[in-house]
Amino acid sequence: MGAETRAETSLDPALLAERIPLEAVPVIDLESFLAGTPSERTRVARQIGEACRNIGFFYIVNHGVPAELRAAVFAEAKRFFDGPLERKLQIDIERSACHRGYFKLGGENLDPAKQTQGGDLKEGIKIGRDLPGDHPLVAAGTPLHGPNQWPGGLPGFQETLQSYFDRLNDLGRQLMQAFALALELPEDHFERDLDLPMATVGPLHYPPQQGRISEAQIGAGAHTDFGCLTILAQDEAGGLQVRNAAGQWIDAPFIADSFVVNIGDMMARWTNDIFASTQHRVINRSGRERYSIPFFFDPDHDADVSCLPTCCGPDRPARYPPTTGLEHLLEMINATFDYHRERAS
Repeated sequence: MGAETRAETSLDPALLAERIPLEAVPVIDLESFLAGTPSERTRVARQIGEACRNIGFFYIVNHGVPAELRAAVFAEAKRFFDGPLERKLQIDIERSACHRGYFKLGGENLDPAKQTQGGDLKEGIKIGRDLPGDHPLVAAGTPLHGPNQWPGGLPGFQETLQSYFDRLNDLGRQLMQAFALALELPEDHFERDLDLPMATVGPLHYPPQQGRISEAQIGAGAHTDFGCLTILAQDEAGGLQVRNAAGQWIDAPFIADSFVVNIGDMMARWTNDIFASTQHRVINRSGRERYSIPFFFDPDHDADVSCLPTCCGPDRPARYPPTTGLEHLLEMINATFDYHRERAS
C-alpha cells in the first residue's frame, strides 16, 4: 500500500491505548464469534483486540475443536516421546531440508544469553504442511516447505496429528478474521495472505525439574514467539508463565477445554507493535512429565508483512521495514537452532 494512502489513515483511539499490566490472562468465549451475528462477532473481536494490546495472550473457550481430538493428540504425543531415542532420531530434524522432525532435549535454546547449561529442557517434533516433492514450492527449493518426517511403528499417529493440524488451521483462519476486525479492517483482510499458510504443530515434552532451578536452564527459556499467532493446548502440569506490561511474571495455568492464544513477533511487526508479542517461559515444577501442543499459524511465504494501514499514520510512523512471512521466520529460526543457522551460512 503506497505512502499516499497511508497518509490518509488515522488511528482509532482504542488502538493507541496504554498497555495495562494485567495480573491474569483474560478468558474469551469464542462461540459468538464462530456462530454469531456480525455485531456479536465484532464484540468478541474487540475483546480479543484488547487482550492483544494489553498482554498479547488470552484463553479461548467454546472454540469448536472436539475434546476427543485434543485428547487423542496428547495421547499420541506421549506415545511418541515415551518411545526409544533410537526411533526418535530416525526422524531427526537435522535430516530434514525443511525444518521438520524430532529435536532432542536441549536442541532448541530460546534464551541463549541466560541458558548456558544445554538449552531448553524439552524435546519436540515439528510437523508442518505435508507437501510432496513435486509441489511447485518444494520443487523451487522454497525454505520451510516440503514433506514431514513421520515416525515409524506408531500406527494412527500420522492420521491423528493431520486431523488436528487441519482443525487448528481452520481455527487460525477464524482468529485472523477476529484480528482484522479488532484492527478496524475488513474481516477478510488477511485472506489474501492465507492461500497456503506456513502452519506447524509441534508437540513438546518437558521432564520435571527438581532441586534448585535457575535461568541457566529451564523448560523453555524466556522468549517471544517468532510468527503470527500461536494456539497452545497444555496439560494439567502447568508451568507456563507470561510477562505482563509491568514486567511481572504471571501464571497462565491449565484451564479445562481451553486453548492459550498469543501474538508472535510477526503480528507485532505487522501491527506496528499495537499488538504485543509478549515474553513467556516454561518451568516444570510439577514433579511429573509435562506435555503441550503448540500450533503456530503463519501467513503465506510471500505475504507482505508491511505495516497495516490502520496501524500507522503521521503520528505513528512504521517502525519496521517491510519483509515477507518467510524471511521473518528464517531469521528467527536461525537465531535458536544452531544446525539451521550453520546450514544457512
